[in-house]
Amino acid sequence: VQLQASGGGSVQAGGSLRLSCAASGTIFSIDVMGWYRQAPGKQRELVANITSGGSANSADSVNGRFTISRGRGNAKNTVYLQMNSLKPEDTGVYYCSARRITTAPGQVNEYDYWGQGTQVTVPA
Repeated sequence: VQLQASGGGSVQAGGSLRLSCAASGTIFSIDVMGWYRQAPGKQRELVANITSGGSANSADSVNGRFTISRGRGNAKNTVYLQMNSLKPEDTGVYYCSARRITTAPGQVNEYDYWGQGTQVTVPA
């Protein structure tokens, strides 16, 4: 599975950006897709993720400002992150993630994939 992210950039505080990430290399619906971010000097943290069924989860720091969604049909393995009311603390490299889950008798396997990262900058 390969992930191609796009949409980063620099925007003033209060502005908006939309990130996109398309997965290729599989015909199956990816179980969980999401976004993580890493600010300078900090650990990578979950921003939001969404299952193939549409159940979404997001960090408290972005609730009410960021919305994660997935495409439908042929775009089912594309994930979007609409970021509104951006703040300087949202600055960082945003990484797209994907997780495939397979099961066998008595066994659950998880396969994680990462995109190349896209820079989001919100100057103070």
